[in-house]
Amino acid sequence: MPEESLASQNPPRRILVCGATGYVGGRLVPKLLDNGYRVRCLVRSPEKLRAFPWCDHERLEIVQGNLDDLPGVRAAIAGVDAAYYLVHAMISAGGDYAKRDRELANTFVEGLKDSSCRRVMYLGGLGELGPNLSMHLRSRGEVADILRQSDAETTVFRAAMIIGSGSASFEILRYLVERLPIMITPKWVKMETQPIAIRDVLRYLVECLDVPETAGRTIDIGGRDIHTYQKLMQIMAKSLGLPRRIIMPVPVLTPRLSSAWISLVTPVNASIARPLAEGLRNRTVCRNDDAQKLMPGPLFGVEDAIDAAIGKLNDGDIETRWSTAGEMPGDPEWSGGTVFDDVQTVKVAASADATFAALSRIGGKSGYWGADWLWWLRGLLDKCVGGPGLRRGRRHPNELSYGEAVDFWRVSGYERGRWLRLHAEMRLPGVAELEFRVEPQGPDQSQFVQTARFRPRGLLGLAYWYSVWPLHLFVFPRMVRGIKRDAELGSVASE
Repeated sequence: MPEESLASQNPPRRILVCGATGYVGGRLVPKLLDNGYRVRCLVRSPEKLRAFPWCDHERLEIVQGNLDDLPGVRAAIAGVDAAYYLVHAMISAGGDYAKRDRELANTFVEGLKDSSCRRVMYLGGLGELGPNLSMHLRSRGEVADILRQSDAETTVFRAAMIIGSGSASFEILRYLVERLPIMITPKWVKMETQPIAIRDVLRYLVECLDVPETAGRTIDIGGRDIHTYQKLMQIMAKSLGLPRRIIMPVPVLTPRLSSAWISLVTPVNASIARPLAEGLRNRTVCRNDDAQKLMPGPLFGVEDAIDAAIGKLNDGDIETRWSTAGEMPGDPEWSGGTVFDDVQTVKVAASADATFAALSRIGGKSGYWGADWLWWLRGLLDKCVGGPGLRRGRRHPNELSYGEAVDFWRVSGYERGRWLRLHAEMRLPGVAELEFRVEPQGPDQSQFVQTARFRPRGLLGLAYWYSVWPLHLFVFPRMVRGIKRDAELGSVASE
């Protein structure tokens, strides 16, 4: 690193964030805006950002594009001083995520050539080096190596488990502890780790911009405490007000078996759980204290971080969630081929706003207005074949936004007060959607239209539709009546 780096000549003021709709990126952007930076977000689906309260900030610029589109990447980088690369393909690319990560990182580096961007910040994974490093952590390291080859000075932050409401690692830990008083676990529960609170991660990511000594370095970041995963489970149990858990480590549970069990018990599906489970085999402890030397400040302990995250969950105040990240499915081309639908229409003695408010509570703890045991069974079957199941839940009990997950659905269309479309992410031999429209019919009258669509894939898809069709005759009318009832009750209560 030169004595006077490029980053020390002029502090960056214009920032590009890649991954702004992800768990960390969605929390970083408002911190940067609060610190006076001009922020440009490169996102595939700008609609996702509309869910954030900062989406209309005067210093925010939203650019639609993909990281695999080189001209689009160059256009997004043009004119910025620094960039955050907070992209990881694990959620959307399944077993091919390492290759996908390399491809995206190489395109980003190519886009940096001859640009004004002098600094790049990347958040990777913490783990001991060596031949036994998990594919997940190895992929993070490969991306870091690719980014270091750019003309910009790259700061690589390496973190272990991030503790915060809505993070995948935190949700795995919480659900396991909540639901299993007795746990038969892999032997890796005795491995040491140094978790870090999401608030401390964000502080380091923002402060490094004003600390030129961080440019071009790899910096391990962690919280105050080092614990085994077994100890973390007991701390979580205490924070949740639960008795101590009985934990029995055994040597025969492989990452594949562990991820299948995690997928069954928690909201995190197997394709995400397995890389995370594999990463737990590695000791994830900071090898130095450079972070605190360069950017000193108080750090959360594990208990305080868990308590803060649980407090956010209890208040329904979850800024971002792991399940919101990832590519949105394109609108299905319903024209052509066989398409089945089930349409339910009802008049509601309530305003369109009241009816939509009732609809907006769909899924999660509110359920589906009757026959919840059937939905639970469908979710269990989905989990058994590697789908997300119902336990993914939802970010907020009453509010929805484009791109977020609702159990085994994802919001693929949204217009507040008028229209909601849910795209099924359960394992299906076809494409399924639930669409809801609310049409005003007067001051205290509205029409509610619910449409279930299914486009079968092959003979198996046809067999599936006809096998569940009798259940639809029971489930969907109950849903419509339940939404109508809640809307009318809510309308009366507000008078």
